[in-house]
Amino acid sequence: MKIFRLIALFILVAGLCSAAPLFASDLNLSKAVRIGSGPKTVVEFTDPDCPFCRQASRYLDGRTDVTRYVFFYPLNRHPKAKEKAQYILSQTDKARAYHEVMAGKMDGTPTLNVSAKGIRFQEEQFEIATRAKVHSTPTFMIFGRVFSGFDVKKFEELLGK
Repeated sequence: MKIFRLIALFILVAGLCSAAPLFASDLNLSKAVRIGSGPKTVVEFTDPDCPFCRQASRYLDGRTDVTRYVFFYPLNRHPKAKEKAQYILSQTDKARAYHEVMAGKMDGTPTLNVSAKGIRFQEEQFEIATRAKVHSTPTFMIFGRVFSGFDVKKFEELLGK
């Protein structure tokens, strides 16, 4: 009986070790919306209707030292978030559309112009976020560190002031 417990423990440990965390370098950044051109990389998982995501967006907009790679992870509790993400991903100038949505300019718009390509793009981004084990927004990857929530001190610790 002891040998079976040891084998089961070994299989469990081996399985946990093989489930390595996903890092920014593991992500297909070509599937992200790129914002900025600074030397520091910030990977952002966001929900267009999340108030903390919008705060983080305003903060990062004020930093010229970062390049952001934005993936959308719309939460079910924000019923228009998925459509807003699809709208952004349907546009030619995705960065501009991102800023409009995150600034609240599309709030209250009954129907947004969404393309089939934008819908597929949003589904791909959602799969990327799921594989990255994102469960809340905003979630960030900066220099191999992952953290959730809008925390100015954490940003300044990782990026400098």
